[in-house]
Amino acid sequence: MSHSLMPRDEGNLPALSAPPLIRLDAYVAEDGSTVVNGHLLEMGGGVRPPNEAILDAVTMFARTLGAPVAATVIDRSVQQVARLRVYPDGSSRTIAEEEDLPPGPERTAAEEEAFPPLARVERIIQHARREELHAAFVMASALREHLTLRRGAEDELSMEARAIEAYIAYLRGDYMISTVLALTVARIRCRTDLSRAAPEVARATAAWQRMSGEGQVGTRGQELLHMWERLAAEGHLQEASHHAMAQAVRSRLERGSQYPHGPAAPTSAPALTAAQGPSQGPAQGPPQGPAQGPVAPEDKPLAPTRRGLRRFTRWPGRSAG
Repeated sequence: MSHSLMPRDEGNLPALSAPPLIRLDAYVAEDGSTVVNGHLLEMGGGVRPPNEAILDAVTMFARTLGAPVAATVIDRSVQQVARLRVYPDGSSRTIAEEEDLPPGPERTAAEEEAFPPLARVERIIQHARREELHAAFVMASALREHLTLRRGAEDELSMEARAIEAYIAYLRGDYMISTVLALTVARIRCRTDLSRAAPEVARATAAWQRMSGEGQVGTRGQELLHMWERLAAEGHLQEASHHAMAQAVRSRLERGSQYPHGPAAPTSAPALTAAQGPSQGPAQGPPQGPAQGPVAPEDKPLAPTRRGLRRFTRWPGRSAG
């Protein structure tokens, strides 16, 4: 089930006390599914293009607030980030990255106070519980992409969002995507806080055990085995279940990529909480061993923002749909 953005819905509006020009955020998946501020938009049977749906939604915010609104659009269908100004009269323009709102922790904090990440996670979980896994996955991807853009891939919230996205991908049966996403989190933990890495490596292993395809199974499995061996060498392999997973990876690699009997069930994704701070602990060097393999498709660099993207430019007087 999707949600339509309505200007009087308290869940969709920024706080009235929020500073002007807080960025809204939008996300377009490769299949055209569109999310604005954590809500999946109704697209009218695919008739309405994503850019029009986004401009209509953001215009309603501008009219409700009576002021221009900024928006950042991550569009994976064209591999671009667009930065917008949308005005109450329905007009809009794209701007270059250097024209965007000044970055900084105060701006980020204000935006996330207006649109709390935790509230978005709760909606994702609600969709997943109703087995609306496509909606849950697209919304999780949007959350992770925007947190990563604002905070960086190694930020605590960004990693937790990626772990949730990996778990939803697992529930959908997208084991390759789930493995790649979970491995990214595990890789960061192994580099920045090895004492917290074992649960992340376990999540990646659970997805990997469901994968098929000799090349990918071997490449990802070798990296997982190196992670488990490093955790053991550093004294961070305490739980019996983790020892069992490490042995399962070793055994599967020894006998080839055939599907193992009784793959481990995934560990539930951790709750995303705004109260969590950055990871603590001594920095660890990057794993030395097999190549890490290609990054997730979602992490391919996006084209830099430029002015004049016609699909996000409107003349004054255009009304929202």
